[in-house]
Amino acid sequence: MGLQNLLAPVLLGTGGVIGIIVGIIVFIILASSFRLVTQTKKYVVERLGGYHKSLGVGVHWIVPIFDRVVNIVSLKEQVKDFDPQPVITRDNVTMQIDTVIFFSITDPKAYTYGTESPMLAIEKISATTLRNIIGDLDLDQTLTSRDLINTNMRRILDEATDPWGIKVNRVEVKNILPPKDIRDSMEKQMRAEREKRQTILIAEGEKRSAILKAEGEREAVILRADAYKQEKILHAEGEADAFYKIKEAEALGIKLIKDAKADETVLKFKAYETLAKMADGQATKLVVPTNITDLASSIMMAAEFAKPEKKEVKKDSK
Repeated sequence: MGLQNLLAPVLLGTGGVIGIIVGIIVFIILASSFRLVTQTKKYVVERLGGYHKSLGVGVHWIVPIFDRVVNIVSLKEQVKDFDPQPVITRDNVTMQIDTVIFFSITDPKAYTYGTESPMLAIEKISATTLRNIIGDLDLDQTLTSRDLINTNMRRILDEATDPWGIKVNRVEVKNILPPKDIRDSMEKQMRAEREKRQTILIAEGEKRSAILKAEGEREAVILRADAYKQEKILHAEGEADAFYKIKEAEALGIKLIKDAKADETVLKFKAYETLAKMADGQATKLVVPTNITDLASSIMMAAEFAKPEKKEVKKDSK
């Protein structure tokens, strides 16, 4: 009895320590059973080795020992850049094509249990799909049909990866690398095409310049001809007006002489004045009639002719 009394406190102290340790272990296990799931994550939980549920946003508690998180899935859009793949076109040209795939996980359960390695599966199916698409195109179509390649690859990959809980949003052909001899030939062709366009542009510019120059010369000729025509018209109109004024003045002079009832003496005096003016001219010879009075007579006769004829009015006898 005495020995038991001596060992009782020791045993009691040891049991207390063990209890405290067990309590701490239980607390740690319980505390670690809580899971905080963020906005862009999904936790896949198994219970006793089978799928139990997928945990969304918030704090969750899972049963210790029985439940365990087997996969943490990101719901963000992901990018996978694959290495360049060798492909052969329909016209037997081998080239390297580099593609980029944009995808997101829509079903965490299917993503976890659908395939052993989803990224490897996407890479392999992407390579085979690319080979099938490029095999139906020739070299020129491959280089100019990136949109067609992107669209067909996205559609085929999206259908193939749907059972794995993956949604393929976009596929982009990042780089197409033909063989070196093809690249050299394409470069020469492009250089020739640029030189051709340059020659055409120069020829069109020269043609346009010649046309504009010819149009300018034509307009200048037309303007000069029009100016010459206007000059002649104005000159002719001026001469006509001058001739008309001269004749009008002569008619007016004759009329004034008539209205003044000039007698023979006045007409002779005018004849003398006319002879004096003729003598003052530049003529080297001057012929004077022997009978100067004949000249006056002629002037008087012209005056008589200028008079209006009087019409005699006969009265009818009744």
